Amino acid sequence: MPRVLIADKLDPNGVKMLEAAGIEIDNRQKLKGDDLIQALQAADGVIVRSDTKITADLLESPGKLRAIVRAGVGVDTIDVSAATRKGIVVMNTPGGNTISAAEHTIALMMSLSRLIPAADASMKAGKWERGKFLGTQVAGKTIGVIGLGRIGLEVARRAIGLDMKVVGFDPLLTPERAAEQGIESVPTIHQMLPRCDFLSIHIPLNDQTRNLISARELAMMPKTARLLNVARGGIIDEVALSEALKNGVVAGAALDVFEVEPIPTDSPLLKAPNVVLTPHLGASTYEAQDAVAREAAQLLINFLTKGEVQFAVNMAAVDRTEMDELRQYVDLARRLGMLHSQMATSPIQHASILYRGDLARNKGTRLLTAAFTAGLLESGLAESVNIVNAELFARERGIQISESRNPKAGDFNNLMQVDVTTSDGKTLTVSGTLFGNQYLRLVQIGQFRMDSFLEGTMMLFTHRDIPGLIGYIGTIFGSYGVNIAQMTVGRSQPGGEAIAAVNLDSQPPEEAIREVRNHAAISHIQIVRLPEAGVMPHWFG
Repeated sequence: MPRVLIADKLDPNGVKMLEAAGIEIDNRQKLKGDDLIQALQAADGVIVRSDTKITADLLESPGKLRAIVRAGVGVDTIDVSAATRKGIVVMNTPGGNTISAAEHTIALMMSLSRLIPAADASMKAGKWERGKFLGTQVAGKTIGVIGLGRIGLEVARRAIGLDMKVVGFDPLLTPERAAEQGIESVPTIHQMLPRCDFLSIHIPLNDQTRNLISARELAMMPKTARLLNVARGGIIDEVALSEALKNGVVAGAALDVFEVEPIPTDSPLLKAPNVVLTPHLGASTYEAQDAVAREAAQLLINFLTKGEVQFAVNMAAVDRTEMDELRQYVDLARRLGMLHSQMATSPIQHASILYRGDLARNKGTRLLTAAFTAGLLESGLAESVNIVNAELFARERGIQISESRNPKAGDFNNLMQVDVTTSDGKTLTVSGTLFGNQYLRLVQIGQFRMDSFLEGTMMLFTHRDIPGLIGYIGTIFGSYGVNIAQMTVGRSQPGGEAIAAVNLDSQPPEEAIREVRNHAAISHIQIVRLPEAGVMPHWFG
């Protein structure tokens, strides 16, 4: 009989489901040290919330443990890499709090637009200030939604039900799929902002989204606009927002999440006008707690009784031997996906992958396709993306992923070529290969052949092939203390159109990029951020 440790408080309905499935339950909370280690070793699976931390030392000798389920979304309390190395599946419950988070967003919007918290406080202070609290209705207004994943779509559906017009930005959702949901898709956030009466955030926090909404973006919005954030703190620049509220740049904000939690007592948001604050309550409903408990229980039941793996945040569902054999190509595939994601000019519709040479004869191309798809999606989704769930997420967003094989080798013994088509009708070809046993190379962008390191901070720019351009760029970057590590140029003919890939030791400041862009021979610049050499994704282990 399988045994499950329930290490944190779980809704009773989840416990009953496990019992009904014939699973032995060890229902003990707040275990520490050796007691927790022994309980984990004796269990086939464990369910945790946010109190119990599953660290690497706890998993050093995992005993029977085969699965960890987080009853919730975030897995930051679990050492996923350590679990993966031990062959332990880590799963979460991404759908359990979707409705509650969406409803909380709408509740904040209504509270903000009708000044409900301030009116309530006034009444409780013994006042009757009916004329002071003149609100605004939401019907007929436009709400912009950044991030159209599970929660973003649910917010959009509810807004449509309130007779609002919804415009959305999500580079991973095609305009056609957005239109099916009644949403007008826009290609950039900056095109959306001037149209927004309300702006709602539903994206993950990462290096690309930190301070995504700052003073510049706030200034683009109407002075009557109001902001909502039930996603992650840090996406909106809190200092810039406080100043914008104080100076009337925007009309209001309602926030459930903050850059630092609990919110510091000296936060300027606490004194800002027209702001509604709640202490991270997006998932704090009886229904959400019940839903995540049931979902967590079902995940373990399916895994322990049928061997099924759903919502895994690591790669344990894939054969370990196969992963080791294809390690470098998994890394290559993921980096090509990340490169395409950052170079896309509009939402991605289709990615066609061609494997050539020995790679085409390997049965593991589906694994590589999944790794490419994970790289393509990982920076744009709130959910943890990996080789187990990446292709599902792509399908949900209307992105078609296809692969083909040609065992005949061309210029390289092994080649991975990816053609990505975006909603503006453009198709970009990128190819990569492996030199020796460890050197990943970018060997093609568009029509141009090249040989570039596929790592770190890269600057890609199209230009006319003229003398002195490399020296011009080197001089500018040198003046800003930015070192050029490598540079390669692909061109069709001397003096013609060309593309260059420059590997940089550090991120160039915007001023340096602006100076480089001013050169008449340069037509386009793109900064791409990839992992450093040898850095594998967390789900690989």
